Amino acid sequence: MAKPLKTRDLEAAIDRIVHSYDGPEEINNLESAALPNKRAIIDAFKHLKPVIYMGFYSQRSLTRDNLRYALSEHLYPAFEILVEQIARAVSYDEAAGRLPPQGANYSEEVMLGLLQELPTIRRTLNADVLAAYEGDPAARSIEEVVFSYPVIEAITAHRLAHFLYRRGVPMIPRIISEYAHGETGVDIHPGAEIGEGFFVDHCTGVVIGETAKLGRCVKIYQGVTLGALSTKRSDYSDAPMPAKRHPTIEDNVTIYAGATILGGDTVIGAGSVIGGNVWLVRSVPPGTKIFGRGKEEPASER
Repeated sequence: MAKPLKTRDLEAAIDRIVHSYDGPEEINNLESAALPNKRAIIDAFKHLKPVIYMGFYSQRSLTRDNLRYALSEHLYPAFEILVEQIARAVSYDEAAGRLPPQGANYSEEVMLGLLQELPTIRRTLNADVLAAYEGDPAARSIEEVVFSYPVIEAITAHRLAHFLYRRGVPMIPRIISEYAHGETGVDIHPGAEIGEGFFVDHCTGVVIGETAKLGRCVKIYQGVTLGALSTKRSDYSDAPMPAKRHPTIEDNVTIYAGATILGGDTVIGAGSVIGGNVWLVRSVPPGTKIFGRGKEEPASER
């Protein structure tokens, strides 16, 4: 028979944990009440996603007469949640000295800007959905793509997070992108610039770094990394903007499963094809085919 728990031993253990917060460790943050709420931010994203794809997520028949009402049911809570959470994130970083004062109406202005940008974001995501449908013969319909393809979840989150990132919102863009990462296996930093018509087939294990730039109609397969060569924070600590550490992928490039492309000076020219499991830390001209162990196909064979 198990021995009864000794209350004094439990209390002693709790005291030890309490005292551990007296140390210098960075995770001893007792001001967490001022931080943005991760759950609320994810809830706001779940309101914005149906706004983009309302015809797929509405629980009632939609017409032009009731569309505005249906959208408002999601837009009002998304606006209210994110205004509060952006204000908390900004206030916290201002107090920590990581952000200059942004003004009293900053969070409202950011959110109004995001809502005003949503029609453009919707058009871009429409191109992404079409790229998935056209790029995968297994897709039976646009509806199947929207409902079930993880790339749509990932790129939807990214395009919203990227807007907030460009407006200088701290923490919240990364929370949105990491939520999508957990749901889809696609790790896209919110700073990455991605052109329309983007498609990731199968998704799992894809990594796209903060300063990566992707042109239009880029197609990527599972396990691709668009990353940085090994660096230290001290190498970039004084830079006002993130240094270019990740590659540039020009228009109409296809990158097959397991390929790794690294470095801020690396440019993959338009129309190139990068084979599976290739490791690249150098640029290639437009129309190049790379296969095997980074071997370039001769120009006469292109």
